[in-house]
Amino acid sequence: MQALFLETEINGMVLSNRFVRSATWSAMAAEDGRCTSQLMNLMVTLADGGAGLIITGHAYVRKDGQAGANQLGVCFDEHIVGLRDMVKKVHDHGGKIVLQISHAGLFANQKLTGIIPIAPSVLEGIVRAPRREMDHGDMKDLIYAFGAAAMRAREAGFDGVQIHSAHGYLLSQFLSPMLNHRTDEYGGDIRNRTRFLLEVFQAVRRAVGKDYPILVKLNCQDFVDGGLVLEDSVQAGCILLDNGIDAIEVSGGLPISGELGPIRTGIIQEDREAYFKDEARAFKTRLSVPVILVGGIRSFQVAKELLEDGVADYVSMSRPFIREPDLINRWKSGDLRTSTCISENSCLKAARTGSAIYCVTEKIQQKACDRPSMSLT
Repeated sequence: MQALFLETEINGMVLSNRFVRSATWSAMAAEDGRCTSQLMNLMVTLADGGAGLIITGHAYVRKDGQAGANQLGVCFDEHIVGLRDMVKKVHDHGGKIVLQISHAGLFANQKLTGIIPIAPSVLEGIVRAPRREMDHGDMKDLIYAFGAAAMRAREAGFDGVQIHSAHGYLLSQFLSPMLNHRTDEYGGDIRNRTRFLLEVFQAVRRAVGKDYPILVKLNCQDFVDGGLVLEDSVQAGCILLDNGIDAIEVSGGLPISGELGPIRTGIIQEDREAYFKDEARAFKTRLSVPVILVGGIRSFQVAKELLEDGVADYVSMSRPFIREPDLINRWKSGDLRTSTCISENSCLKAARTGSAIYCVTEKIQQKACDRPSMSLT
């Protein structure tokens, strides 16, 4: 138990334990991407709950990269004020917080942005609405946008940034041979497909300096025919390692991966937890930077085994914190019962319909308990 609660460090960022709240879209930002008091309060609750590191929901680096309603933004200097207030509140409550920066690319929401989405390649059958293939000018502009977003994050006081290159968003699209059919220096073998992500990382590093933690979230595999495979993903991780990445969070799957997507259901027993653990082990074998594993982790025993077996250096969770933001404090107190999250994804459905994310199951159970009992006479 003690090892999970030892103090550790990622490029100068000191963490009180090895538990990470993985980036979770909360649908709590304002329509223009500004941070709201509701979102600030959520982050404070997570800090109070004991997570060693909080990673925000994905923040779009440019308006045309917005994926969902009420998503956090970091594309304008006007966003900094609210973000700074949020960071200060988290720090005041003893927490550490990293901003995840992202662009949705192919899966951007044109209804929200009013802009035709861009992608590495225009493909038939993936999405219905029109898409535009990126040219070199688009790439240069986006590389700059990621760097500028990281600079805003540092100015706002975040403890680091995480580059989102998983789950089929733009940088993940470049890595995926299913979604990247380019014939220039950004397509073809994995070194070329990693080139855009590498150039984004290098721009972020120039913006924030060498002493500032930069993390990346990578798909280990896409889990679709013709998609990114593990060996290529590990090679991409090695390229980032050679260029100074500070930590890699291992995830997997695309919105079109079905039951093998990133947010799987039915995680009700230990042998179904940590569904990317074999892939994380492959990263640990080849990479010397910390590996953060996300994906269906629900029990303290599994978290403990992942660390002891050398599968991962940090344990990352998302949905359990929607149900129990104080889960880590509960475990630390000695109450090692498995998370009460039942992984049926009603929380995400609620967010997609325009509500701020919350545990629907818990709300239903609370209402049932609050009902007056029937008198049997």
